[in-house]
Amino acid sequence: MKLKTGDPAPMFSAATTDGSTINLASYLGKKLVLYFYPMDDTPGCTKQACSLRDHCGEIRDRGAAILGVSTQDVGSHQQFTAKYQLNFPLVADTDGSIGRAYGAMGGGFVGAAMNLMGMANRITFIIDENGHIAHIIDQPDCAHHAEEVLKLL
Repeated sequence: MKLKTGDPAPMFSAATTDGSTINLASYLGKKLVLYFYPMDDTPGCTKQACSLRDHCGEIRDRGAAILGVSTQDVGSHQQFTAKYQLNFPLVADTDGSIGRAYGAMGGGFVGAAMNLMGMANRITFIIDENGHIAHIIDQPDCAHHAEEVLKLL
């Protein structure tokens, strides 16, 4: 099922970079930039994460938090975060359940191949204060992703 603008964001609970468990319900009342990416420490994913890192203050000033989601484990996320000094949590979706709930796993030939390798598609959801999908960025520009997000907040 493909999510669309206005749909309720699927609820989830998962471990983050610091090993703590977060859930979507704790973000109700503020906007959330929930972005799915294929793999830690790869060129496109690094550009995307660093773009969001560099503009994190501006995004927060507009009332939004950022969560990155991929299927790597907490240890991989910790290394990626430390190497690039990321200033937002990464979610360990090791079983792909969050990605499947958001339609970020599979889809098309490339998506199916990525899914077989256990990787999510690159897609961003901006979730409003009430927990509904406000915007979807289907094909993020990795190097300028934060600018894309800021235009929509």
